[in-house]
Amino acid sequence: IEWGGQFENLAAASKRLALLVPLALLLIFVLLYSTFQSTRLSLLIYLNVPLALTGGIAALLLRGYPFSISAGVGFIALFGIAVMNGVVLVSTIVQRREEGAEVTEAAQDAAHARLRPVLMTALTDIIGFFPMAVAASAGAEVQRPLATVVIGGLVTSMLLTLFVLPAVYRWFSEKEVAARA
Repeated sequence: IEWGGQFENLAAASKRLALLVPLALLLIFVLLYSTFQSTRLSLLIYLNVPLALTGGIAALLLRGYPFSISAGVGFIALFGIAVMNGVVLVSTIVQRREEGAEVTEAAQDAAHARLRPVLMTALTDIIGFFPMAVAASAGAEVQRPLATVVIGGLVTSMLLTLFVLPAVYRWFSEKEVAARA
């Protein structure tokens, strides 16, 4: 028996996605490293990816959706948004440190200064994807998993960006100071 039609298209798309997602993640890391010239800062920003992934998977499970091609595309979009939020916060922390602020003060100031932009970006995206997540019209079965992934991942990524990222930055900085001493 040879499978064809929709099944064959799905198998080909799954193969492409299995190649594209790791490639996109690698490209994101390379771009982060080229921007910050620091493995430590790049990894710090990259922490947004696992928490965004967790939120996206949890949202799929809560809604009872299986992983699909459209969900995979949603994860790629989600990773980009999550990393962007991390870049905004870490850039502000680095800027405050260059201005002479202590590590804790720089992390707190950056989280406070970037609170509104991060929240507004996440809320705008969530509100924008909400109609897709609840759509019942023709083609909605493709849109719903994508929107569900992005919405769920944005909620967890937003929390990481605002609360966990500054704390981990401080921890990284303390480890760096201890290593120099």
